[in-house]
Amino acid sequence: MLLLALDTATPAVTAALHDGTSVVAAHSQVDARRHGELLLPAVDRVLTEAGLRLDAVTGVVVGVGPGPYTGLRVGLMTADTFGLALGVPVYGLCTLDGLAYAAGGEAGIEGPFVVATDARRKEVYWARYADSRTRLTEPAVDRPGELDIGGLPAVGAGALLYPDTFRDARAPEHVSAASLASLAAERLAAGEELEAPRPLYLRRPDAQVPKNYKVVTPK
Repeated sequence: MLLLALDTATPAVTAALHDGTSVVAAHSQVDARRHGELLLPAVDRVLTEAGLRLDAVTGVVVGVGPGPYTGLRVGLMTADTFGLALGVPVYGLCTLDGLAYAAGGEAGIEGPFVVATDARRKEVYWARYADSRTRLTEPAVDRPGELDIGGLPAVGAGALLYPDTFRDARAPEHVSAASLASLAAERLAAGEELEAPRPLYLRRPDAQVPKNYKVVTPK
């Protein structure tokens, strides 16, 4: 097994390789405006670091969000393209699940907690977890002030942005492809079926056609 994992659902542009036992290479760069520019170099970097060619990949894992339309589609389209070109399966994973998986190690959280990422518009994408591998609620988008999470710990950029709601905010701030790859490898080894690589937007894109838009065609 050699999984190539990608995620562009948050400001982090991240790629990793996993051989079924451990992560063999990983790279992340935070830049919310350059997903399309940075993703392929990140893939090339992890392949070079591992001393492998792209045709050695046996499966692609991609974060399906939730996330902003523009950034999220970069990772999904790239993953689909790799899957078609290589003739390998493409697996989807909720980006929040990747953050939750990392929280068990990086933040040392063992009990219930919340994952929240920045959804812009003064909102967060979020979900509640029983532990680092078990999500209790479907991903949602809400204003932080409308949430009642009690005193639960929280991870993710959304939690760090709104300390009045998320009073016990911890790292990691952004998802890493290394965590997605590790979670995917674990689930595949257990015989679990992963999600389809379909985007989880939760709301309409920021860029929309103006109202009363007039179509002008040549006579």
